Amino acid sequence: MKKTSLVINIVLVLAVAALYALHFMGKPTAGEATETGTDTESIVKGEEAIAWVNMDSVLANYDMYFDIQKELEGKGRKMETDMTSRTRAFEKEMIDFQDKVQKGLVTRSVAQQMQQDLAVKEQDLYAFRDELRMQFAEEEQVMLRKIQYSITEFVKKLNKDKGYQVILSGSFGGPLLYGHPSIDITKEVIDGLNKDYQESLQRKK
Repeated sequence: MKKTSLVINIVLVLAVAALYALHFMGKPTAGEATETGTDTESIVKGEEAIAWVNMDSVLANYDMYFDIQKELEGKGRKMETDMTSRTRAFEKEMIDFQDKVQKGLVTRSVAQQMQQDLAVKEQDLYAFRDELRMQFAEEEQVMLRKIQYSITEFVKKLNKDKGYQVILSGSFGGPLLYGHPSIDITKEVIDGLNKDYQESLQRKK
């Protein structure tokens, strides 16, 4: 599995969630803005504060992401080894069958039966390959949800103290084109995520 696949999936999920939140919060009318005093400065500093997180940086520095990436790569290599082993065994049987037929070492009826058996084994091999692909895709989705969940839950916990109305996720090519450095909480999120993750690993020992 390629690293970019996980990165893109995670960023898209979080970006969609941020846009969803913005959509349902709605925009205040001119009158509402005047009555509540909501302007650019109050959005940044006031009760309706907004923050943003660079998801590319988070994933590039999140220990849990790298551990999960290694775990997935290990499972992928194991599946690949298993598939290669079965494929070579089938190829060996096929070569042996062809050799016997060419040398006239089997009767026509036996050759037909061997050919039918090989056809069944070939279909089984394809089915096994498809099963491995589905299994790996499922494993990838589970890992993706674990990372997404850990980030979302940490941000919720962080926001209990911060009180942001919206926390946006920014990434290269994403919907957030620019975020002011004063409301960038990326480092705080990275440090907090890694701290919580390392503590969870210690508890498992």
